[in-house]
Amino acid sequence: MRHNADWIHAAIRKIDADYQRSADTHLIKLDLPALAGVDIYLKDESTHPTGSLKHRLARSLFLYALCNGWIGESTPIIESSSGSTAVSEAYFARLLGLPFIAVMPRKTARKKLEQIAFYGGQAHFVDSPSEIYAESRRLARELNGHYMDQFTYAERATDWRGNNNIANSIFEQMKMEPHPIPRWIVMSPGTGGTSATIGRYLRYQMHPTQLCVVDPEHSVFHDYFNTGDATLTRHVGSRIEGIGRPRVEPSFIPGVVDAMRTIPDAASVATVHWLETVLGRKAGASTGTNLYGALQLACEMKARGETGSIVTLLCDSGERYLDTYFDAQWVAEHIGDISGYLTQLQQVEQTGQWPA
Repeated sequence: MRHNADWIHAAIRKIDADYQRSADTHLIKLDLPALAGVDIYLKDESTHPTGSLKHRLARSLFLYALCNGWIGESTPIIESSSGSTAVSEAYFARLLGLPFIAVMPRKTARKKLEQIAFYGGQAHFVDSPSEIYAESRRLARELNGHYMDQFTYAERATDWRGNNNIANSIFEQMKMEPHPIPRWIVMSPGTGGTSATIGRYLRYQMHPTQLCVVDPEHSVFHDYFNTGDATLTRHVGSRIEGIGRPRVEPSFIPGVVDAMRTIPDAASVATVHWLETVLGRKAGASTGTNLYGALQLACEMKARGETGSIVTLLCDSGERYLDTYFDAQWVAEHIGDISGYLTQLQQVEQTGQWPA
């Protein structure tokens, strides 16, 4: 179906105008004297208008779909999401006056559901994370809508060569730092789109920076990286919202990744509780996955007598997870005992060494 060109042009102008009104996100340097010589930075993506890293992705997906002629002035937008992408896409759908439906697991954090509703979107629940794909396609067919399919299009919707992506922003903000070219960038995969953007950018710009992708438990990405088996699946979804997948997503590009690690879920949750004592603010558990991996790398660098910088992402605010990752009873029931990891992180903060 051909859509009205004037409406498409107006829609693109609205999204570009929204981008012009948005400032870049901050780069925060952690104050960890015991790791002197190895500097850790957090790119704070929680300051986007919709509160997460996924704001960048949603903007790119809408522009990609508009320029491909997939969206018109009355097209319902359907997306499969565990929450943050849906919040951001609901924002852009409202900006363009389009209906929006998020297909998501029932366990999605209540705060995310409230934010989707705030932007005028609807939630459509499935019992198993593996059901989101087929259900999204079914709804798109029945409603004559467009399934955004972040898991397929995330890696191609963002211009990884351009000057408006997250990797370029990191390098611009690092220019005045003691070690302006990071030794490592650490990222966790949800769609795989951000790691693809960063990894491609590093190669295109011929930077020596290496990309470490950190995976939560119950995710197939690390196994896929090691085996190359794209048919891998898991029957249990990730407990760290926004990252980890039960199948190999098309947007995950292992060839741009230098190293991968699996981070225990209890370590991810403990890390955001520890981070609150350092920053004075809460972050989502995917930030804990990122930072735990970054701290491991920092301690390894220090043990080898190396200096340099490591950049990772603060993906979203912990205020979205007050009834989950920051609720002691919920953590005890769904994640388990995190006290051992908290002690480990305190030792890292005090000594700069990874406990044996």
